[in-house]
Amino acid sequence: MCPFARFEGCVFKMDNKQCCVTLSVQPSRGLVDEKFVVLVQNTLPSSLLTIHALHRCEDAHSWHAFAHYTSDATGAVNVSEDCSMSGTYSGVEAMGLLWSLKPVPGSKPGLRMRKKNVQAPMVVTISVYKGHLTEDFGDRVPLASVEVERWYMAPGVRRIPVTEDGLTATLFLPSGPGRFPGILDLWGGGGQLVEYRAALLASHGIATMALDYLTCKYTMETGKIVEKDYFETAYKFLQKHPKILGSRIAMLGLSLGTSVTLKMAVYSDVVKLRCAVCINGSHVQPMDGFLNEMLNYFTEHCRNIHFTKDNEVVWRDILLPIPTDLSRKVDVGKLQCPLMLIIGEDDQNWCPCESAIDMKVMMEQAGNSHLLTVLSYPNAGHLIEPPYTPHARSSLFKDVISHQKFMVLWGGQTLEHSRAQEDAWRKLLVFLRKNLYGDVKTGASLVSNL
Repeated sequence: MCPFARFEGCVFKMDNKQCCVTLSVQPSRGLVDEKFVVLVQNTLPSSLLTIHALHRCEDAHSWHAFAHYTSDATGAVNVSEDCSMSGTYSGVEAMGLLWSLKPVPGSKPGLRMRKKNVQAPMVVTISVYKGHLTEDFGDRVPLASVEVERWYMAPGVRRIPVTEDGLTATLFLPSGPGRFPGILDLWGGGGQLVEYRAALLASHGIATMALDYLTCKYTMETGKIVEKDYFETAYKFLQKHPKILGSRIAMLGLSLGTSVTLKMAVYSDVVKLRCAVCINGSHVQPMDGFLNEMLNYFTEHCRNIHFTKDNEVVWRDILLPIPTDLSRKVDVGKLQCPLMLIIGEDDQNWCPCESAIDMKVMMEQAGNSHLLTVLSYPNAGHLIEPPYTPHARSSLFKDVISHQKFMVLWGGQTLEHSRAQEDAWRKLLVFLRKNLYGDVKTGASLVSNL
């Protein structure tokens, strides 16, 4: 059970000329990957209603979602059971008010929602309006409203900045005495210290360290790209931490982070992973050298970049066709730990489908394909994130090497992408628990002691 489940859902009442409408959201506080129930009651039977969600980000941009319902014979709407006829989503979608959030009309183009301060909740105002509305929500008085808090950090999770040994990182420790299995969490080519996935993993009982490796303090001060020893130092930090089980450490990478994860898993003499997860990346990179050589390799193949009619950059063809030369890709046939690949089949940024096919063949030929798990999702894009994160088909992206800004096409269709995020997250947690806890029985025992 989620640690937030003890909090009661809030109820707000507002009289109008016809009836006293009530709106409840339960739980009103919860983790971002936890479902809630939105219930409207005491309207007239067969009333046309719009349920609206509004979120103001830390960057001051506002996002909203809305759906059109008709109340039943008792004057109620249950978003988890009833069908939205139209809006930013349609059909029966319990969490549509979150995953279909879009920038409000008039916002600047290229926005992407990313939580900066994980120690504060994502606050969403959910309201119900009379009629089927599509605009001007701010100019209308709702029948009822309630504020909902969505957290990445469960009660008791500890956030610890890490600067030892030249690292730029943040460690999240789960609630309880420990010791806990650990994860080294790597994001992609945008750099920066991205904490929200690590915080959420810690909320599920796994100590997780988010690591900045492109815009870290060392690089900012020296202008140099970090080498393999930087990641080995991060691994050893987790391995030696008194609250972490040093023999039960995984790596999780998205995009460019997958390139580092695969390289470390196969070639490092220091890093001995219990398992690895790669989300929308590739094994294609030069075998010699490390991050700097990877980036140079990608730059050398920029001739394959193209742009859409809307001037969105498409990078997926940079590494295609997949080379047959082993010196140009990680030899995953040498992999000795379980590997999960999570793939968005409409990824327009990398070529994860083609890479996964080649990796599977390589591992079959080497006799280690039993270590491979592949989750592949039609119409999902590049940015497969925790559940109910709003889908960004494209957004503004700053390249940390050239410092240029591009509108990047990530791909994906909103409904299918959101389904993929929910399914992949659930299966990712099962995969991690199975491999980091040793087995299901041991895992259950460890979880009960958290």
